[in-house]
Amino acid sequence: MRKIPGGIIIVPLFIGVIINTIAPNALKIGGFTTGLFSSGTSCLLGLFLLLNGASINVRKIGMPFYKGFVLTAIKFVLGVALGLLVSALCGPAGLLGVTPMAIIAAITNSAGGEYLAIAQQYGDDTDAGAISILSLNDGPFFTMIAMGAAGMASIPFMTFVATLVPLIVGIVWGNLDSEFRKHASNALPIVTFFMMIPIGAGMSLRGLVSGGIGGVVLALISALSAFVFYAVYQIFLPKKKRNAMGAAIGTTAANATAVPSYMAEVDASFAPVASAATAQVTIAAIVTAFTCPLITAMLDKRMRRLKKGIYSDEAVAAQAEK
Repeated sequence: MRKIPGGIIIVPLFIGVIINTIAPNALKIGGFTTGLFSSGTSCLLGLFLLLNGASINVRKIGMPFYKGFVLTAIKFVLGVALGLLVSALCGPAGLLGVTPMAIIAAITNSAGGEYLAIAQQYGDDTDAGAISILSLNDGPFFTMIAMGAAGMASIPFMTFVATLVPLIVGIVWGNLDSEFRKHASNALPIVTFFMMIPIGAGMSLRGLVSGGIGGVVLALISALSAFVFYAVYQIFLPKKKRNAMGAAIGTTAANATAVPSYMAEVDASFAPVASAATAQVTIAAIVTAFTCPLITAMLDKRMRRLKKGIYSDEAVAAQAEK
């Protein structure tokens, strides 16, 4: 897997997608099999957060929250900007059949599980800790704000709390027990691998067919947004702390596929486009699940090469001065 960019993420994700496409009931036989490979996403994500929290030094707790706020803000701003731009230029029908609602739902929602997995490979403990804030974009809340329906919902405070609890437990535990902190850090790659299988098992390649051209367009927009997030994120980080993790939010969350239907329930005017939007968001979720790790890996490699060159030049200059 190490020979494949983002292999620890892509390989198990692909396994889950293929099994769910070819034999969707194979992982739903119940018991431990279903719990581990199909329905265990929340449990494994919770375990990942706990272990990740145990790896965070309490003296550095400010950086995870700062990064989470920045990532959430740029994800929201770009999604809303694109949606409103398409609405202004193309009207409710959208661009090539992709409605503003589908664009906002796809761009403002990021796949938290995949972000965590990428952070394990290309970031550090502060990047993974940012999920406590980034998880707020998971669901219809930001979409409803962008669509002018904020009065129909309240901030999902308990969702935020539920995400934060295992992280806090891990932070406390890891800072009280240095031995546990070491074991937690070593266990993260194993949990990452198994966490990606049920995430993949929640997707199917059949979704690629039902979305049509609009789905392809939305998938491209969502996938290419990783480069924008990467570039903007660099602005908010100290020069020596910069990494490729901005690109790691260039995904569409799998549960973002439920947003169009939810919007149709709270506002009947969205009902005529809800079905098409759902199919389009589904394609974006499937495509970005594979493109995001690859893009992040490519940008990470580029940044490491540039940093090596910069620091080598600085070392040569310093030696010359001596």
